[in-house]
Amino acid sequence: MAAGIKNPEVKYTQLFINNEFVNAESGRTFPTVNPSTGEVITQVQEGDKIDVDKAVKAAREAFKLGSPWRTMDASARGHLLYKLADLIERDREYLASLETLDNGKPFGDAYNIDLGLVIKCIRYYAGWADKNHGKTIPLDGKYLCYTRHEPVGVCGQIIPWNFPLLMQAWKLGPALAMGNCVVMKLAEQTPLTGLYVCSLIKEAGFPAGVVNVIAGFGPTAGAAISEHMDVDKVAFTGSTEVGHIIQQAAGKSNLKRVTLELGGKSPLIVFDDADIDTAVELAHFALFFNQGQCCCAGSRLMVQEGIYDKFVEKATERAKARKVGNPFDSVEQGPQVDEEQYHKVLNYIKSGVDEGANLRVGGDKWGDKGYFVQPTVFSDVSDDMKICREEIFGPVQVIQKFKTLDEVVERANRNSYGLAAAVFTNDLNTATYISNSLRAGTVWVNCYDALEAQAPFGGYKMSG
Repeated sequence: MAAGIKNPEVKYTQLFINNEFVNAESGRTFPTVNPSTGEVITQVQEGDKIDVDKAVKAAREAFKLGSPWRTMDASARGHLLYKLADLIERDREYLASLETLDNGKPFGDAYNIDLGLVIKCIRYYAGWADKNHGKTIPLDGKYLCYTRHEPVGVCGQIIPWNFPLLMQAWKLGPALAMGNCVVMKLAEQTPLTGLYVCSLIKEAGFPAGVVNVIAGFGPTAGAAISEHMDVDKVAFTGSTEVGHIIQQAAGKSNLKRVTLELGGKSPLIVFDDADIDTAVELAHFALFFNQGQCCCAGSRLMVQEGIYDKFVEKATERAKARKVGNPFDSVEQGPQVDEEQYHKVLNYIKSGVDEGANLRVGGDKWGDKGYFVQPTVFSDVSDDMKICREEIFGPVQVIQKFKTLDEVVERANRNSYGLAAAVFTNDLNTATYISNSLRAGTVWVNCYDALEAQAPFGGYKMSG
């Protein structure tokens, strides 16, 4: 693995519209902050409604009938995506370093996991570009009936801060492979890597206007995309609260298509017959990975009563051993993404203590600078506690006890979310029954976060 660049040069801070980096029309900028220190990294151009209008106009022009993008061979679109993946791979160390600086995740995770998945994702969709087939349909009578899979048009895309590069790839890959044009808003907390990728999009040879990227805030730039009458679809990954707003904005404007991937409170269920050491380690990973800032984190750990006490003891010891610190060092955990998220997590911990959960380890800030939170474990958590019901999005493991299979299914489904779940057992019948009974978009069996581009990802209920 590469060593990482501890002070990567920030090369792009402007908006990317029509294949050019430009200043915001308002002239305003906003700071992006290093969460390890709380210090400002640089100022970034703040896009607003007028900038979104410019970006949508450029995308519309690029999508016009007869344009270079619309007349390009599907295989050539795939070639451009393959080229983009190659360029990202070429600059992998720099991008991982910039992600670590701006987001706070450990460099090893950014380089090995995030960038690895980004490259694989874009190459996966590159391969699909010329394999999107219609059908011929044998109608009664002397008719020829066929279907064509056509691009939606201009796709608005709003991505979160927890996996900036990967969420950008998840949005760009399928949209571009199918011939759409994109207006994307980056998360204001983590805009730097997404802007750098824009330079690679231009270098790869995508026509002007096909990809446009705005840095800015949700109530301004994000709202402008969601409400825009010339945006044909909006895809959003983020909080359920904002998902409500985007759905309503789409309905009040041009009834654009909406795809939402929202929050989660995913149950991870461990039965008495599971391999306890494997379950402890994977449950630890399921929750603490990425500082707990995962929409599908295994954030509601439910352990059968026969192994509960032993499991809690082992989980507590594993959390105590977790290495926290400078994300450019050899650590497992960096800071939360910003001061707001840092205080949110600490407030959830306080609520757990106030409501009577058993704080086994952690429970406070870590270090004297930056937005670090100690790895925290609660046991003896009841279903009505806030830390059991709500998405914490931080390094806080919540452990509950259950007795029977039917009980745990009923309790796990008593949940406003339905993004993911997991079951740990050596009984195939139990695994199958749980998988078929939980209202979750993804159910992992004796594993967690097995996320690849080949498999769909989505949820039930308030998870979008």
